[in-house]
Amino acid sequence: MPTPLYDYRKYWAECFGTAPELPTSRAEMEALGWDSCDIIIVTGDAYVDHPSFGMAVIGRVLEAQGFRVGILSQPAWDSAEPFKALGKPNLFFGVAAGNMDSMINRYTADRKRRNDDAYTPGNAGNKRPDRAVIVYSQRCREAYRDVPLVIGSIEASLRRIAHYDYWSEKIRRSILLDSRADLLLYGNAERAIVDVAHRLAGGESIHQIRDLRGTAFVRKRVPDDWRVVDSTSIDVVGPITAPINPYADTRTESCATTGDNTSAPEEQAVRIMDVTVAEDSRPEVIRIPAYEQVKDDSALYAHASRILHKETNPHNARPLVQAHGDRDVWLNPPPLPLSTEELDWVFELPYTRLPHTSYGDARIPAYEMIRHSVNIMRGCFGGCTFCSITEHEGRIIQNRSEDSIIREVEAIRDTSPAFTGVISDLGGPTANMWRLACKSKEIEARCRKLSCVFPGICKNLNTDQTPLISLYRRARDVEGVKKVLIASGLRYDLAVEEPEYVKELVSHHVGGYLKIAPEHTEDGPLSKMMKPGMGSYDRFKAMFEKYSKEAGKEQYLIPYFIAAHPGTTDKDMMNLALWLKRNKFRADQVQTFYPSPMASATAMYHSGKNPLKRITRDSEAVNTVRGLSQRRLHKAFLRYHDPENWPLLRKALKKMGRADLIGNGREHLIPPRQPPKRHAVVESDGGHFATQHNGLPRNPSRKRPSRNARGGSSRRSPQRGR
Repeated sequence: MPTPLYDYRKYWAECFGTAPELPTSRAEMEALGWDSCDIIIVTGDAYVDHPSFGMAVIGRVLEAQGFRVGILSQPAWDSAEPFKALGKPNLFFGVAAGNMDSMINRYTADRKRRNDDAYTPGNAGNKRPDRAVIVYSQRCREAYRDVPLVIGSIEASLRRIAHYDYWSEKIRRSILLDSRADLLLYGNAERAIVDVAHRLAGGESIHQIRDLRGTAFVRKRVPDDWRVVDSTSIDVVGPITAPINPYADTRTESCATTGDNTSAPEEQAVRIMDVTVAEDSRPEVIRIPAYEQVKDDSALYAHASRILHKETNPHNARPLVQAHGDRDVWLNPPPLPLSTEELDWVFELPYTRLPHTSYGDARIPAYEMIRHSVNIMRGCFGGCTFCSITEHEGRIIQNRSEDSIIREVEAIRDTSPAFTGVISDLGGPTANMWRLACKSKEIEARCRKLSCVFPGICKNLNTDQTPLISLYRRARDVEGVKKVLIASGLRYDLAVEEPEYVKELVSHHVGGYLKIAPEHTEDGPLSKMMKPGMGSYDRFKAMFEKYSKEAGKEQYLIPYFIAAHPGTTDKDMMNLALWLKRNKFRADQVQTFYPSPMASATAMYHSGKNPLKRITRDSEAVNTVRGLSQRRLHKAFLRYHDPENWPLLRKALKKMGRADLIGNGREHLIPPRQPPKRHAVVESDGGHFATQHNGLPRNPSRKRPSRNARGGSSRRSPQRGR
């Protein structure tokens, strides 16, 4: 077992005590009595000393180990001089892009530059560079060439191997090579960063640190004491199975006997490898296709992606190695989850929970969104193919204790000058996975499934949400707390397994609107997203309306949908638009699929193959929406009510042979003519939709929800991963 985070012997600099704020300038260092920093963290975000911001968590964790930690927040990157502001670090530079990937932060799904940045004071744009980890790393090297360089954050984590880059439309090398970093930390990195700091402080070279979980590095060759296994010998070629219907009421078999949407021979092969003692007793490392191979062969890229996702369970994952020219990028297995005691310790470090005082009264939107929220867990076992949370934080849920969560609620009440009695969220990557886990540690240790809830809820998954109900009730009973809202994404397929949970949620924790994410209504895209069918949504909606009525509350569901996801056809989007109209929904902001690095859906987008199954030359083809015009069409279907989209939709519907959907009746999707410009916001629909907006009555006496309450245009909320 690893040493608990709080049990390390502290570094000698602990004598300086706890800093009110981690210093961002020489003057602040001198005020603390420091002549130098042991570690300097470079980040693309404003410095907010709050446990939802990665630089604050890593900084406070290292400070608690006795190290002097400085922060270079959003430094100018046109020269190395700003990177010398705090002097030369004694141990290493830690470089992070911030809570979000810098490219996703700076560009829309249509590759247009954003003018704002929610992680910057004043919401100002252009305060960080494209590919921030690479640029910051280059400046650190220019400033102090001999200082060890450690990179992390979600940007580095999702680029640890050769990856498809949506913005350049090509395969890029591992970020390790382009940044020239000595070590990459992926996932939640507290355990690894603490170990690195203590080992460097003990005189060990950064180039000797090769055994830490959750790290990646470059080496010349595989050492002789490792046995190399070709990835194609694990992912055995076999027959192709039929697509699974997400609408079916299924319950998956034991994780010990089935691994995913593949046929039994593959899983037999994996199981045999797991339990059979090989003649060669050396530990295994899996070699995935080289950068030069995946760059030129999209099928091999999809295969490499599939293998990487199969090797993400920290209890059975093996190291991976990928050649880049004459060098190998080596990935150690993922980090072991933090214990509840360790996670409590991390979240109860002495954060001010405020932006750095140097920002004055400047607004930082991402901070304002989460300043009165409480993160109760990490990880997600949903496995949605378009999402990076599972890839970054893992499938095994890491839980805080109920007492620790309540202490944070009380701290917000007692210390936040802006607190009005409302806790804006008790959640995490998913609202209702707290304390949910596999019923068997043995099965969990062997499982290689990508999701515990697709195509149905695994029978080995504990879905008891009684502890969460208890937590909600205790939180809302805290003196001085008027309301506890649940704003994190909700897995409604899990919620309906516990009607009492839905009743508690709807009766006490919805602020008029509850956001959930069906993402689509049709079989094709849902099966590629690994999302449940609309049957679960309908069950949850019925419960939501029933308990809202019983509580005497007027409340509404706000469903999210994705346009242009791999596996989606024009017909799928048309059917989704018809569903929206039948259910009286008008989406203000919609999300177009964004191919983020390393996601399974991105592998589908690039390769046209389905990495949820074995990849062969003739394996299942996935329809991909690549052209800008088709992506715009799919987005237009989601906003069928916007007159600006009607010309495009009329043309598409006629081409699809569905001109019958053009007309002025209730059964029609869009009208045949454009309205006068002065009436361009009203659809000619016999008045049926004139009083509806997102399914919500337009009541002049009722305050409209804020943009965040209704959902942003790209759903860019703070990513809770480090």
